[in-house]
Amino acid sequence: MISLVEQGSEITPEEIERLTIEQKDIESEIIGPAEEGGRVVEGVFNGEVMVGSDGKEYTVPANYASKSKLIEGDILKLTISQDGTFVYKQIGPIERQRVVGELVYDKQKDEYMVVNDKKSWRILPASVTYFKGQPGDEAVILVPRDAPSKWAAVENIIKK
Repeated sequence: MISLVEQGSEITPEEIERLTIEQKDIESEIIGPAEEGGRVVEGVFNGEVMVGSDGKEYTVPANYASKSKLIEGDILKLTISQDGTFVYKQIGPIERQRVVGELVYDKQKDEYMVVNDKKSWRILPASVTYFKGQPGDEAVILVPRDAPSKWAAVENIIKK
């Protein structure tokens, strides 16, 4: 699955399901079954949410995504316990590269971005808050190494 993402290929729900089944076969020996009465869903992080192998979108807490520096294409496992608790785990990070750019705020869209001379990426506001970033600061971000992306994870912000 990682190679499909890195190639920039569109991943269909059928491909996610097939690859998830293969991954579950491998992981069942390592991780073991889900908690009694719970269920496990695997999927791909798209920058904001996890798109599960079942085709549904699952909200990933912004603080977790920021702290874990999740980027588009990362493979996640979500365990939904019987009491409704969601526990995410990153099980397949894709290759990353660092990019440096300027932190900007788009008032019309009410969103933060990092811009350099080549491209712009959206970033989660939780990352900006955590690093106490301000428009004009220099941001070090992580993006997929071999795939185009609209989103980035903030690694650090350097105050201006």
